[in-house]
Amino acid sequence: MLRVREFDHFVVIDFEATCEKDSRIYPQEIIEFPAVLVDAATGALLSSFRTYVKPRHHPQLTSFCSELTGIQQQQVDGGVDLATALGMHDSWLASACISKPRYFDQWVNLRIPFEAVFGAGRRNLQEAVREAGLQWDGRLHCGLDDACNTARLLVELMRRGASISITGSLPPPPLPAPEPELQFQAQMAPVNRNISWCTGGVATTGVCCYCGLPIRGDIVTTPGPMQGRFFFSCGNWSPILGPMCNFFLWAA
Repeated sequence: MLRVREFDHFVVIDFEATCEKDSRIYPQEIIEFPAVLVDAATGALLSSFRTYVKPRHHPQLTSFCSELTGIQQQQVDGGVDLATALGMHDSWLASACISKPRYFDQWVNLRIPFEAVFGAGRRNLQEAVREAGLQWDGRLHCGLDDACNTARLLVELMRRGASISITGSLPPPPLPAPEPELQFQAQMAPVNRNISWCTGGVATTGVCCYCGLPIRGDIVTTPGPMQGRFFFSCGNWSPILGPMCNFFLWAA
């Protein structure tokens, strides 16, 4: 039994990306999306997944990239976009009854447990596999072959008792901003401006609205808490157009 108590399964991934000799392409984009599912209890390689991804920023592969990875232009031309690839990968995991709530939020850098067993030093994947006493299988820099060999190396490290634990993770997503509290302002009591009424509903104090006309007094008739209150408003008011300015004042 190789049971690693912290995990039930491992998903081993080795992307291949756009590249150029002696220079860096920015942004680098995934062109091969492979994954291998490993049972943490038995070390069995349960299933594998692969799709080719069509790059958006650099859709034409360099000759160096094709020679290094073995991926041909027609393969990426017939590939899917990255969002579709992620959805396909989710479906593959779901077929094994595995759900991942946040995508690739934690991972194990296999170099760390490998160096804990075999010591530090510069090695490529093929050299590490052979140093662990395993036979390399497939083509170096073929994403799926690299993932399968990495999975076999993982199983060998577990067999040797290496500690396999999370070595990196993404920061948690930011908490949503709190909803602003609604500020309720109490209704102020009507202010007595010592404005009296005149015949025809026009105030007699000479106070004018913003139109420059004497303000007009009225009473609230709409049912509600303010019904029956007196107020003053624009003196330039007509039944058809209503007030011509926004002057308003409660009366005591």
